[in-house]
Amino acid sequence: MFIGRERELSKLNELYAGEKFECVIIFGRRRVGKTTLIQEFIRDKKAIYFLSLETSERVNLENLSRGIWNMAMEPVLNPPRFDNFSDAFEAIGNLADNERIVLVIDEYPYLANSVKGMSSILQAQIDMTLKSTKLFIILCGSSMSFMENQVLGYQSPLYGRRTAQFNIRPFDFFESICFHSSYTAYDSAVIYGITGGIPLYLSKINSEKPLDQVIIENFFDPSSYLFEEPSNLLKQELREPAVYNDVITAIATGSSRLNEIATKTKLETAVCSKYLASLITLGIVKKEKPLLESSSKRTIYRLADSMFRFWYRFVPQNIAQIQSGAGVRVYNSIEHLIPAYMGEVFEEICKQYLWRENLSEKLPFYFQNAGRWWGANPLKKSAQEIDIIAHSDSKAIFCECKWQAEQVRSNVVSDLIEKSLMFDYSDKYYFIFSKSGFTKECVKTSGNNVRLISFSDMTDKPGLSDHNFESK
Repeated sequence: MFIGRERELSKLNELYAGEKFECVIIFGRRRVGKTTLIQEFIRDKKAIYFLSLETSERVNLENLSRGIWNMAMEPVLNPPRFDNFSDAFEAIGNLADNERIVLVIDEYPYLANSVKGMSSILQAQIDMTLKSTKLFIILCGSSMSFMENQVLGYQSPLYGRRTAQFNIRPFDFFESICFHSSYTAYDSAVIYGITGGIPLYLSKINSEKPLDQVIIENFFDPSSYLFEEPSNLLKQELREPAVYNDVITAIATGSSRLNEIATKTKLETAVCSKYLASLITLGIVKKEKPLLESSSKRTIYRLADSMFRFWYRFVPQNIAQIQSGAGVRVYNSIEHLIPAYMGEVFEEICKQYLWRENLSEKLPFYFQNAGRWWGANPLKKSAQEIDIIAHSDSKAIFCECKWQAEQVRSNVVSDLIEKSLMFDYSDKYYFIFSKSGFTKECVKTSGNNVRLISFSDMTDKPGLSDHNFESK
């Protein structure tokens, strides 16, 4: 069953209907659903789907030749092979002279690495013949650095040949809940928090089982797919997985500044910075500084991928127990920590909610940017944080996000208003997001520029939950 990606699929079909040459670049991290999107797009179209392999030029050419032959002629077991890729592309161009044909080259970086000058060969064919045909080329790749530098980059032979590009990202929370309609909103939030919205990980969740059992079976069982996933992904993408593992571990265990991470990993600062840059490219780590600040002095690093954050938070220190079959015991020992883990996840969900409301023009004004703020409060002479500030020119929305068992009290509203005095906006609004609702006194503060939003209000799902993830 195909879920989500309606916007991308609609745009691809719009381009396809144009009947002119297209060269579309689709990229994104592994497991994010690029191939699933492409296969859904070509499902009812005349297409050559070619999956590049980490193999020789000869084998890749044989596979492409087979794809061309099977589409153009009757499928045969051993079709003739083209002499080279230029001839193969020329043959595809001839087929696309008078009819719309889609050519998909999936995992294009593998092909480019196996064929010397592959991008130049394709560029020459586009310039000489293909651009005057009805061919619809899709170049797809999971190597983010390769796709951004060697395909989309200014120095790439293919620069200027693309007609569209799609950076396929993980699903947000509101998209992810479509995978498991039987779960409550709270349980769906935890599922999102442990999968990071990655479609393949979401597909591993059996929603017919209780959430506790799902977590145990996917993270605390040595035979499960997700138990080995972080290390497998690092090995696939990076040359020194052990070093990257140390960097991720440092961040997951509390180091957030460059010098802290470098010290914990025993790397030089400049070297550590390069490893962090690679992890940022892969979407595993993100680099942040307080919203509204241009200075890099308070830059921090956080794990952007919440599946990695969950895994590194709870699995490594318990591996011996898990491998001995004590997964249930491990889960019982960490269950009370899940609400605290979910705090950061809930902040991200609230930010996604704000953007959706923003695009639907349901907010007091249309904001241009949103993010966290932290720093010194000169009025209180202490360090403080604001979960989300959404702003545009002279207007701002200040947000507090509470993932807790208790209802939010009215002092949370007054504290947020007090924090906002640090900022010089003419129009200020205050949004309080709560997992468990609000006290009667807090409800009285609602109105005018204060909006109270319960988690059940943010979704179409019921808010009551059967699981035991409550703050102790």
